[in-house]
Amino acid sequence: MKRAKQTSESIELAAILAFSGGLMDAYSYLARGKVFANAQTGNILLFGVNLADGDVNRALHYAVPVVAFAVGIALAHSLKIFSKERHLHWRQTALIVEVVLLVVVSFIPDDFNLIANSLTSLGCGIQVQAFRKLHGNGFATTMCIGNLRSGTQKLVDYLHERDRGYLEGCLLYYGVITCFAIGAIAGSRVIGALGLKAILVSPALLLVAFFVMFHDREKRARERAAAAAAAERGKTSLPASK
Repeated sequence: MKRAKQTSESIELAAILAFSGGLMDAYSYLARGKVFANAQTGNILLFGVNLADGDVNRALHYAVPVVAFAVGIALAHSLKIFSKERHLHWRQTALIVEVVLLVVVSFIPDDFNLIANSLTSLGCGIQVQAFRKLHGNGFATTMCIGNLRSGTQKLVDYLHERDRGYLEGCLLYYGVITCFAIGAIAGSRVIGALGLKAILVSPALLLVAFFVMFHDREKRARERAAAAAAAERGKTSLPASK
């Protein structure tokens, strides 16, 4: 399998972000009142169920994180539009914002779970918008349904056409799902040991992703291409031997 041209589309970055995504969802659900940080479909469903039962306060616990998630998407897209990229890539800026949000969440007591879950969903919205491709294929690091659909489609395509590219794509998607699940498992264990501070594992992982992104694959690819072109010109300019 060829290496991704952009670090933001690399397997290693996708694995880190998916692991963190699974941990965040486990944290918000297990430690913060059974609200999803990432699975906004589930939050919308539970919002409707609680609203139908007349429990408006409980309904708001599911509705506000959905709005926060949408705000996170808008914020990440705004960073992309307005970023000058003089020192940091806009995706790195998005990661730093997410890190700050999650660190703040770790200090919020469980009496204010609505605020904690909203900030976590805000961070997840930023992440899902900022990192949308894996080896050129659309994917998500904070949810699994789209990855499951795409991975299964590529599996069926491979079984029909025996094209290795489809198999590699399938493995990429299922690999991301596996990392998400491992993150959820780790999250459930860390919560037992650290309680509300367990969310700090995610910003630690995101900082790793932040520094990984300093490895500019596009620049290196351009340098290799330029060197190859120069070598080719050197060969063609040599006088023919007598």
